[in-house]
Amino acid sequence: MSSQSASKHKRHVLRNGVTVLEIDSPSTQAATVLVLVKTGSKHETRKESGLSHFLEHMFFKGTKKRPTPIAVSEPLDLVGGVFNAFTSEECTGYFAKVDRAHIKLAIDWVSDIFLHSTIPVREVEKEKGVIIEEQNMRRDAPMMHIESMWQRLLYGDQPAGWDIAGTKESIQAMSRNDLTSYMKEQYVASNTVVCIAGNLGRSGAAAQVKRAFRAVPSSSPRAKPEVVEFQTDPNVLSEYRKTDQTHIALGVRGYNLFHKDRFAQDLLAVILGGMMSSRLFIEIRERLGLAYYVSTQSDSNPDTGFVMTQAGVRNANAVKAVSAILKEYRRVAIRGVTAPELRKAKENTKGKLALALESSDRKATAFGLQQLLEGRTYSLQEMYDMIDSVRRSDIHRVASDVFRSENLNLAVLGPFKDSSEFQSILKL
Repeated sequence: MSSQSASKHKRHVLRNGVTVLEIDSPSTQAATVLVLVKTGSKHETRKESGLSHFLEHMFFKGTKKRPTPIAVSEPLDLVGGVFNAFTSEECTGYFAKVDRAHIKLAIDWVSDIFLHSTIPVREVEKEKGVIIEEQNMRRDAPMMHIESMWQRLLYGDQPAGWDIAGTKESIQAMSRNDLTSYMKEQYVASNTVVCIAGNLGRSGAAAQVKRAFRAVPSSSPRAKPEVVEFQTDPNVLSEYRKTDQTHIALGVRGYNLFHKDRFAQDLLAVILGGMMSSRLFIEIRERLGLAYYVSTQSDSNPDTGFVMTQAGVRNANAVKAVSAILKEYRRVAIRGVTAPELRKAKENTKGKLALALESSDRKATAFGLQQLLEGRTYSLQEMYDMIDSVRRSDIHRVASDVFRSENLNLAVLGPFKDSSEFQSILKL
């Protein structure tokens, strides 16, 4: 019996509205505590751009019980724990992963920073410099910056198109009051999911979580602004940079998390560029020798989605690489995929899913995000069944729908001051 099938899932909703997921997996010696709050960069105003991410940083700067950054980090360092946080467009998360013997410490630590962070003014001012350096780091890493350009290209000047880390100007202008006001408004029970996963046994972890998180306030959070999507022609966003390699992100708007063809879109991306034996990897890297890295991803959020191929190529080959990717998009839209291709993509996806869910932190993240964003969780078998239900005709229908000239978007980062040549070939 696999560790996933042996896992036991329990869901509790506390009186204040906090959802608690309990995933017991006896086959591991680790345990993870993760708290997710349904607020991220898509929930921000222009003035607040980067605030969700800034607040995430501040939760490591001190609590009433652990008043300094060292006092926050040292208890888990002393037991070899892994701890961190993350911010996305949709949510923010805080977690600790420890030897199962230390799960009570992990729960105490996560609940402490989530509920009792003091957000010291002196630390707010210092952290502004840290976040700006993080922005600089991401901008100086082309593979990361092209992803930010892609979001801006698709969604423009609205929260979905803004950088998660904000701008230098927005960060510099933020005050402690901005952070605490946002926290009081968004860090509320109906927005919160707590997931404990791993070898829980008779640790009493669930009872401890319920006691700790019943203190989360029950007020109503703000509504997320609606994402506006409108496109009638192919779009190009080019940023000049003197580099030895041009980075490209080429793709189309796709389906959101609740669309019936979400899994067909995922499998389409796997067939195109999700494996070393995928169409684009074979064509772009193995046959044409144009790129070291080339991959296609499918992204589905509650209100947005896309299919995008990313690659880094020699500057002189940038136009050729874009043309080659477009050729594969065109071919799959016209001819669809073969039965062996679909079968391989399904088995690849299921295999990666099974491997990803072997660890307690990945279990907590996967099932916690399902609960937070979709309002329910799926067993591994249910996910397998949804993958297996996709037919070749579904893939063909999806490819024909999304791969249209007027739906194309191309982000280019490299030494190009004129994007007209890219614009001229952007058609299917």
